[in-house]
Amino acid sequence: MPGIDLIDEAFVVAPIAQVAEQVRDPQRWRAWWPDLRLTVFQDRADAGVRWNISGALVGSMEVWLEPWGDGVIIHYYLRADPTRPVSPRHEQRARALRAKQIFWRLKDDLEGDRPPGCGQLPA
Repeated sequence: MPGIDLIDEAFVVAPIAQVAEQVRDPQRWRAWWPDLRLTVFQDRADAGVRWNISGALVGSMEVWLEPWGDGVIIHYYLRADPTRPVSPRHEQRARALRAKQIFWRLKDDLEGDRPPGCGQLPA
């Protein structure tokens, strides 16, 4: 069993193709996870991406995009072991908080000025 086994979700009111475009952008990966090297082992187009990871962690990571109502559920999975001596519990908490920051920022970027409780704004 890996030292870090993390599952998280976020909901974004945006077209799935728009969310997928952001999630599939390697420039974003470097900004989101600067201490990890990601190697795609499955590009699932609008359904997300799966990676092998190395660097500060070694294992696998996935962002799965699920259409839901007028938006997308972003499912995030991280299964990895630290490559340096750290507390797995501390590392898991730090990675969970980082995931929240990443996907809430993405939510803010894609939803823009959409009022809470409203559907997608016309383009």
